[in-house]
Amino acid sequence: MRYIIIGAGAVGGAVGGLLARSGNDVVLVARGAHLAALRETGLRLITPTGTETLQVPAVAGPAELGELRADDLLVLAVKSQDTLAALAQWGNAPVAGGGIAADRLALVCAQNGVENERVAQRVFRTVYGMCVWLPATHVEPGIVVSHTAPLSGMLTLGRYPHGSDSTVREFGKHLSDSNFDAPVVDDVMRWKYGKLLNNLGNALMAVLDTTTESAADLWQACRAEGEAVLDKAGIAYNTEDERAAIQGDRMTVQPIEGVSRIGGSTWQSLARETGSVEADYLNGEIALLGRLHGVPTPVNDLLQRLVNEYARERRRPSDLAPSRLRAMLG
Repeated sequence: MRYIIIGAGAVGGAVGGLLARSGNDVVLVARGAHLAALRETGLRLITPTGTETLQVPAVAGPAELGELRADDLLVLAVKSQDTLAALAQWGNAPVAGGGIAADRLALVCAQNGVENERVAQRVFRTVYGMCVWLPATHVEPGIVVSHTAPLSGMLTLGRYPHGSDSTVREFGKHLSDSNFDAPVVDDVMRWKYGKLLNNLGNALMAVLDTTTESAADLWQACRAEGEAVLDKAGIAYNTEDERAAIQGDRMTVQPIEGVSRIGGSTWQSLARETGSVEADYLNGEIALLGRLHGVPTPVNDLLQRLVNEYARERRRPSDLAPSRLRAMLG
């Protein structure tokens, strides 16, 4: 099996790099300065156990690979706002022996949020979900930092919308052999909805430019809105206690000399001045469900709007005072 990691940023770079390090056939897909660095000097992967440079093939898109292989597994690790473009590009890629990727290959959504799998299923016949717990950082071209040990992350896998099969079990084994916990479950979306609740704090961290501890009341209100919405909609989600019981102390953030754990995925998007963030698929998902089911979501509405403004204006992570946020909520 060859793994094509579409979006070799923090998550994709860490997953692809560690898969390659353990002997798997991997191709990284990137763009711009990051792609140039991967081609010129390789992937510099920094972990609590050290730094290494991995020479992993890197491309901008499917055309550089020619016909895809019948044993390719596409791992989609772009931000949710970039999913449609990636699906259009890769779904039509030709596969050796005839046909196109959308009909012949499987795709794994290794992304935050819960909409990607549904969107992907419109294009690809076979879709898997991955619930990603992988604290990683990518703010410099060619460099990815994975912050936890002894395991590098917890990647819960399953077929969308439910079930499992031999393909996802083989992928799970390869991930487990590459320093991840990668359980295969029949209810992967329940895990992804649980992760969605945690990711609601990404926007809060970005606008405060700090941890959510300085605004614990706002974070609690943000998550409470999410839980109320999911409960009203009848959507199942795993709890933090359930995750903690499985994770235990096998995946904890470790100090790395000369490297700091500076922020989550939304913080990093603002820091890189990418021009977009995934808030519409995190806080915006809760706002959407709230409107559909008659549940007010003022905190998530505000965070979605604010962080999108920052992204459009190319503003870096803000140091907005929690008191100012409270005032905006009235």
